[in-house]
Amino acid sequence: MSATPPPRRGPAGMLVDLSPLRDSPAYRRLWIGGVAGGIGVQLTAVAVGIHVYEISGSVFAVALVGGFALLPMVVFGLLGGVIVDAFDRRTTLIVCSIVALASTVGLAALAFADVTALGGYYALTTVGSTAGTLVGTARFAILPRLVPRHQLTAASALSGISAGLQVAIGPMLAGILVAATGYGVTYSIDAVLYALGFLGIITLPRIPPSPDAPRLGLRAVVEGVRFVVTARSLRLAIGMHAVAIVLARPHVLFPAIAATLLGGGAVTVGALASAAAIGVLLSGLLSGPVTRYRWHGTGIGLASLATGATTIAFGLVLLASEQTATGAVSDEAARLAPIALAMVVLASWGVADNASNIFRTTMLHAATPDHVRGRLQGVFTVILTAGPRLGDFVIGSLAALTTLWLPSIAAGLVLLLIVGLLLALNPLFRRYDAEDPRP
Repeated sequence: MSATPPPRRGPAGMLVDLSPLRDSPAYRRLWIGGVAGGIGVQLTAVAVGIHVYEISGSVFAVALVGGFALLPMVVFGLLGGVIVDAFDRRTTLIVCSIVALASTVGLAALAFADVTALGGYYALTTVGSTAGTLVGTARFAILPRLVPRHQLTAASALSGISAGLQVAIGPMLAGILVAATGYGVTYSIDAVLYALGFLGIITLPRIPPSPDAPRLGLRAVVEGVRFVVTARSLRLAIGMHAVAIVLARPHVLFPAIAATLLGGGAVTVGALASAAAIGVLLSGLLSGPVTRYRWHGTGIGLASLATGATTIAFGLVLLASEQTATGAVSDEAARLAPIALAMVVLASWGVADNASNIFRTTMLHAATPDHVRGRLQGVFTVILTAGPRLGDFVIGSLAALTTLWLPSIAAGLVLLLIVGLLLALNPLFRRYDAEDPRP
């Protein structure tokens, strides 16, 4: 392992550190392939929401896309962590990616056949989401094998840029493609992009399990959960993110917001979904100072508070838009001023979320032993994938019972309260030091 290089000074120190891409060809290929495949995943996630809303006209039906996938993702996410720890991680990643790709091909087939029964769409998105939990777990556990420890924070920032590119391009592309070509072509393009992502996977070296790897079974699952529960810093880092992704993601409302409040149809949905990713991308490109900040627990807390504040601001934008509405909206009659303001707020939300992700991801990589890394990420991947779907169900149901603006304001206030209490009650977490990582 190479020695830690001296910190970059001057203007270059403001920019993202590209050393992991430069020094590790395997990581570079994995990163590029992840961007291509992730754009396709985000494209389909938005397209499915628009498609289900067009068929049903119901926000609740869109929320069920996540609701049906919740239990399978929890079960297979926990089991997947054991699989990743117990078997070659490259092989696991390839197999799970093939399953995810097959689900997208199935969605394209349903769309080309003009199927309007929602059951098939729910089933295939559930299969794809479940496979995606294992894909995410394997990719996370592989990364520390490809880059040295002193580059983990830089790799976390690069992961943020990857996510920003995926979510900035994918949703916007979905809105444009759905409006211009229809759902079948849109899902097919996802399949092509996901296939391109295999280039970064099949070229990886073998990544066998560590000598302390567990045997496949329930005991290994329990050991992984026990590690997360007893690792105080990691538990709090994961817990804060769990609360944030359940309460601070209004994405399920975007189709209804575009259809009834802001206008612009699918293009507005894509623009709103892309706005947060633009904030993630820009903050990632200027992540130099963030990657040098060593007090990661405090960083996670402050960023989570900013996430709650921007969530409230988004709800206030919707409230103001509702109060100032003058006449009906349509796909052709978009309200550009409130759309632009909503995008600015969502971009600010993305900046806060990305800062939190950089600190948290580095903490999880650095403070977790290799033989349990897959299981820890299995637990975290369940939260990453199931949490937004639970949030979609909660936020969508609340909006169906009340108004489009209330869920974001209420959820943001609750998030501020919970994160504030956790920070106040856990001084050791506030003092977590990246230069002395302890779980």
